[in-house]
Amino acid sequence: MSMVKQLLILHQQGKGRKTIARLLGISKNTVKAYQEKLSAILNANKAQKWTINELIKLPEPELEAKFHPGNPAYKDHRFDRLKPHLDYYLNELTRVGVGRKLLWEEYRQQDPDGYSYSQFCFHLHQHLIASKPSMVLQHKPAEKLFIDFAGKKLSYVDKDSGEQIQCHVFAASLPYSDFGFAMAVRTQSTQDFIHALTCCLQAIGGVPKALVPDNLKTAVDQSDPYEPDINRVMEDFANHYGAVVFPARVKKPRDKALVENQVKLVYSRVYARLRNTTFFDLQSLNQAIKEKMKAHNQTRMQRKPYCREEQFLAEEKGRLMPLPRERFQLKYYAELKVEKNNHVNLRRENHYYSVPYHLIGQRVKIIYTQSMVYIYHKGNQVAVHPRSTRGVTQSPYTTVPDHLCSQHQHYNSLSPDYYIKQARDKSAVLTALIKLIFAQDRYPEQLYKTCDGLLSLFRKSKREEFDKACQIAIDHQNYSYKFVKNILANKMIQQHQQSDQPGKPLPSHHNIRGKKHYQQLELNFNPKPKSNNNESN
Repeated sequence: MSMVKQLLILHQQGKGRKTIARLLGISKNTVKAYQEKLSAILNANKAQKWTINELIKLPEPELEAKFHPGNPAYKDHRFDRLKPHLDYYLNELTRVGVGRKLLWEEYRQQDPDGYSYSQFCFHLHQHLIASKPSMVLQHKPAEKLFIDFAGKKLSYVDKDSGEQIQCHVFAASLPYSDFGFAMAVRTQSTQDFIHALTCCLQAIGGVPKALVPDNLKTAVDQSDPYEPDINRVMEDFANHYGAVVFPARVKKPRDKALVENQVKLVYSRVYARLRNTTFFDLQSLNQAIKEKMKAHNQTRMQRKPYCREEQFLAEEKGRLMPLPRERFQLKYYAELKVEKNNHVNLRRENHYYSVPYHLIGQRVKIIYTQSMVYIYHKGNQVAVHPRSTRGVTQSPYTTVPDHLCSQHQHYNSLSPDYYIKQARDKSAVLTALIKLIFAQDRYPEQLYKTCDGLLSLFRKSKREEFDKACQIAIDHQNYSYKFVKNILANKMIQQHQQSDQPGKPLPSHHNIRGKKHYQQLELNFNPKPKSNNNESN
C-alpha cells in the first residue's frame, strides 16, 4: 500500500501513466487499473466524498480495503440466498448417506439460478471452517499433565518361548515446557495405567495441579462432553497426590494437541531409533525408551533458543507440588454381608476377615489394597486387617479375638497351657494328671473336655479325696474323667488303700516248676518217687 500512496501522489502531481510506471517500476496496466479504481472511489455516490489527500492520509489497512474490497463472490445476490441455509446443509452432512452432491441437487431445485456444484462446495467448505475456529491455549507452568497411549506398539521377545510380546506405550507431556515422558506397559489395564502414571510423576519429581487423560476406559467410566464420569481408581489416585482430573473431550484432539504431537515425536525419536534393536524383557525395553526420551527432551527446539529440559528445570519443576511419602496403592471396593461366623468372605482370594459379632447379618463396605483391608459400617471403621498372603493349604481365616463374643473368645483361648495353668492354681496332683493327659496322642477337643470335667470334679469334691483319686488314676495309667469320677462316686479310695497293704507270704512248696520250666529252658522227665505204701502193695 505504500506503493499505492506513491502512485496517488504522482497522479495528483499530474504525472502521466508511463512516467508513473517507470518511476515505481510497475507496468502501465497496473497503473491504469489503480487509476480506474481511484476514479470509482472519488465518484462514488456516498454521503462522504473522498479526496486524494484524504486517501493518502488513511492507514494502509484501510486504504487497502478501499482498493481491494474483497472477493466479489460474497457480494453476489446468489450468496445472499445461500447464506441462511448453510447451517442446515452442514447439519445434513452428518446424517447417514447424505453427501454434497445430493445437497447441491436439492439446492438447485429450490434456486435454479444458484451456484454451480464447485461454487456450492466452496462456500460450504468456507462456512465449515469459519464455524469451527481453533483457539490458541495459553498454559501455565506446572498446571497440567496431558496423558495418552500411543496408537502403535513396541515389543520384546520372551527368552523361554521365543514369543514376541506386544506392549502398549504410555505417553505424557507437560504442556508449558513440552517436557515428555514415555514407557512401555504390557496392557492398558487399570493396574498398568496407574503404574505408568506413578512412574511418570516420580520421573518429573512432582505433581501438577491437574491430570488431563484421554477418554480411556481405565480413567473414565462414561464419556460426556461436559461431565464425564471419572473412574473411581483415577479419583483415588488424584486424591492421593492432591491433583484434580479433567478428561479431554471425546474426539477433540485439539484439547490435548501437545500430547498428540508428543506421540508423533515419540514415533520418530524412540520407535524409529529402536526399530533394529531386539529386547528380551520389559525392563531393558523401558531402559532404552528412557534414554531416547532423555535425548529428545535435551534436543534444541525449532524457533526457540532452549530445549524442553532447560525450560522444564527453569520454569516448571520448582512449581510442581511435592510427591507424597507413600506411593499410591490401588484400592478395591466391595459391599458384603457379615456371615453368622462374624466374618466377611473376600471372594477375590476366598479369604475370611473378622468383623465385630454385633454386626452379624448387616452389610458392610470394604476397601482393600495390596497390603491392607479396611471394613466400614455406616461410615465408621469397624475393623482393619493386614491383607492375607496365606496359601491355599493354610487357614482361610484372619480373626481378631476382640471381634468374637465372650463364649467364642473363651473357646479360642483354650490350650494345654491354659489348662495346666488352671490346674497349677488348684492341685499339684491334678497338674501332673493334666500334663499326662496332653502327653497322649489324641484329638485336642476331646482332651479339653476331659480337663473341663476334672476341673468340675475338683469344685464338687473334697480336696483330699480328689487328690487321692487323681493319684490312683496316675498309678493305674488311666487318664480319663470317667475313671476319676467313678472312684469318687463309688468311694473306692478306702478299698484301694486296703488293697495296697502287704499280705501274708505263701508257704514254701517243693512242687514249683519255676521260670525256666515255662520258658522250656529246663525239662525234667524223672517220674515222681513212689510212696512206701505203694511199695508195700
